Amino acid sequence: MELNRNRYIAIGSMLFALFFGAGNLIFPASMGQAAGENVWWALLGFCITGVGLPLLGILAVGYSGCHDLREVASRVHPLYGLFYTVVCYMAIGPCFAIPRTGTVSYEIAVRPFLGAEPSAFALAIFLALFLGFSGWLAASPSKLVDRIGKFLTPALLATLLVLIVMSFITPMGDFQPAQAAYATPVVAAVQGVLDGYNTLDAIASLVFATLVVGSVKEIGFKDPKTIFSLVAKAGIIAGLLLALVYIFVAKIGAESVSAIGMQETGAPVLAESAKIFFGNGGAMLLAAIVLLACITTAVGLLTCCAAFFLELTGKLTYVTWVVLFAVISYLIGLFGLKTIIVSTIPVLMFIYPLCVALIALIFLHKAFGGRQCVYAWTMGFTFVMALVNGFETAGIPLGALGDAFKAYVPLHTLGLGWISFAVVGFVIGLIWKAVVPAKAAAEPKARAA
Repeated sequence: MELNRNRYIAIGSMLFALFFGAGNLIFPASMGQAAGENVWWALLGFCITGVGLPLLGILAVGYSGCHDLREVASRVHPLYGLFYTVVCYMAIGPCFAIPRTGTVSYEIAVRPFLGAEPSAFALAIFLALFLGFSGWLAASPSKLVDRIGKFLTPALLATLLVLIVMSFITPMGDFQPAQAAYATPVVAAVQGVLDGYNTLDAIASLVFATLVVGSVKEIGFKDPKTIFSLVAKAGIIAGLLLALVYIFVAKIGAESVSAIGMQETGAPVLAESAKIFFGNGGAMLLAAIVLLACITTAVGLLTCCAAFFLELTGKLTYVTWVVLFAVISYLIGLFGLKTIIVSTIPVLMFIYPLCVALIALIFLHKAFGGRQCVYAWTMGFTFVMALVNGFETAGIPLGALGDAFKAYVPLHTLGLGWISFAVVGFVIGLIWKAVVPAKAAAEPKARAA
């Protein structure tokens, strides 16, 4: 079967729609405000983790030949495969991503129209309606969500395009001096790398890859090389579209400070910018589109998570899982968007090193013969430093141990100390592989069994 350009364009568009959500708008907008004159350096780092890593995640699963994320992660150990898969689904589901869809919707579609002092119950009432409706749609799957989704992504992009064009015709202001976290180009680039974690897209890519590879196979392609080629082309299309969105939204954020001041999150940056460019009517249109887009995202995530945990446990029913995750998302959403974003960061500082290390090992799989010891040593060392990153970001003191890490571990003060630990673990794994033959390594398991 010959490769058809329309096929990989269609799959690339589908992949972009899977990735593209409210988080992909608010984080570059917020980063643009804070980075100011160093925004382009920050964007460079942001695109590494917000575009490059999701693309590599898709390619890695396609390259691995594995059925899903759990099978890939189980190359480390079956228990680790279970642990990491559950953590990823909870992160892109009820713990962070789903509550974020509801709170972003509130901040963009509702909060700007409630006046200076909205009711203390406004968020609670809105989230109940938002997640109740999303849960109802997820519990009774229909073509309605697919049809709305196919309309909404182009509509949201068209609205963004108009917003971008207006930012060039009548820019809101000049780039402001960068805040401390983005004080120099190098520091801004590193902070941009960490900011890109917030999109959750690299984690989601390991889940979405199964859908993309499945779509390619459904077309009729069976050859692994052909599948990988088609997935790669589709991934590049999705990555380029994401990068374009990030570049122009960050530009709007960087120019907005003099007009609207510094905002707590990226949501009011977009809402207030839309008011300046379009007036209340245009802002309401953007609000409606973002609201509906967030609903389709929430429905997709609820469906995905409920189906996974039903298959994993064999307990309860699909509808019960949907309701359970909707309730958890509601309770977390009550803390508000800013609190969700802040509390997410320590968890992401733990998850992302594990994600990057796993992706790297997948591509190096053939180089070390796929030996489990290399996976185990590498991920074990990465896990230690990822845990340290998470604790320190959460403000949990590590005492003398933390001081030692800061003094002796390269890049640790930048949040990237896990890289050296992963390299050390990989080297030890290779030494173990050379010293302990594969059959001998398998004997203890056999005796244990």
